[in-house]
Amino acid sequence: MFRVRHTTVSRSIKVLKRCKSTLVIAEHNNEKLTPCTLNTITAATKIGGDISCLVVGSNCSKVAEEVSQIKGVSKVLLADNEAFKGFLPEIVAPFLQATQQQFKFTHILAPATATGKNILPRLAAKLDVSPISEITGVQDDSTFIRTIYAGNAVQTLKSDEPVKIITVRGTSFESAAVGGKASTEKVSVPVENSTSSEFVGQELSKSDRPELTSAKAVVAGGRGMKNGENFKLLYDLADKLNAAVGASRAAVDAGFVANDLQVGQTGKIVAPELYIAVGISGAIQHLAGMKDSKVIVAINKDPEAPIFQVADYGLVEDLFKAVPAMTELISKK
Repeated sequence: MFRVRHTTVSRSIKVLKRCKSTLVIAEHNNEKLTPCTLNTITAATKIGGDISCLVVGSNCSKVAEEVSQIKGVSKVLLADNEAFKGFLPEIVAPFLQATQQQFKFTHILAPATATGKNILPRLAAKLDVSPISEITGVQDDSTFIRTIYAGNAVQTLKSDEPVKIITVRGTSFESAAVGGKASTEKVSVPVENSTSSEFVGQELSKSDRPELTSAKAVVAGGRGMKNGENFKLLYDLADKLNAAVGASRAAVDAGFVANDLQVGQTGKIVAPELYIAVGISGAIQHLAGMKDSKVIVAINKDPEAPIFQVADYGLVEDLFKAVPAMTELISKK
């Protein structure tokens, strides 16, 4: 009797494993896929099972074609509707709920960006499950790793929810490779317009520099820059390095730069190959957003600044002398 029951349980487990299915919500601008989606797909591959990728937007068929070429994706679900213009969570979340009722995914993933953080918690509430935010690792299909207390502690979390709603910290996973050939299927779920909100328009800042979260090099300034005009020193250096420009919360709060440049726990999480921190003391909230960078260079006149504890290279010098000298030296090469 015992042997029969043991065999039955084992077969049931195998069936459950075969039934695992993950939906990755692609992030894009209706024309091109955002790189963080590739990192999220990598996280999905570590969970196992079939991976579908949902492209929600307006006139976004080019994005669906781009997603279909990513390795690991078995199917692309396309939801192309003018109602999705602006990606309003009041419209996207109910649509995702209806999509989940049709396809019954075991995991739903999205990048831990402003869009992902805006939509997935709302979806989790509608599905009556607890969301899991900003995972940095996957142990198995129900056990995930994330940081807490501003990155000072690592939490291993096990979820028994029927569907796992997860946002993924892209800097913790490699980008998925291109070379796949997934099929594309249009989603037939009806779309409900929102009566509480309406997308009117948006004004996006344009820059020839790389986007902050995907740049290979970042030059960031802090309170030590003294004012916004002095950030021109960092812009000049960034132009020579083809780098993005970032800032600490102190610099943003002081009005030196716009808040879309903020790096840290309450800003953007970055992990470039090179991170140059200029005039940044190294508060724990800032370190949480950049300490995974491959090489960290700190420039600060205070030798006791906490930033030097995580820096690979440190320069104790007046930034107003050091930065122009670095820019001039790079220009000569």
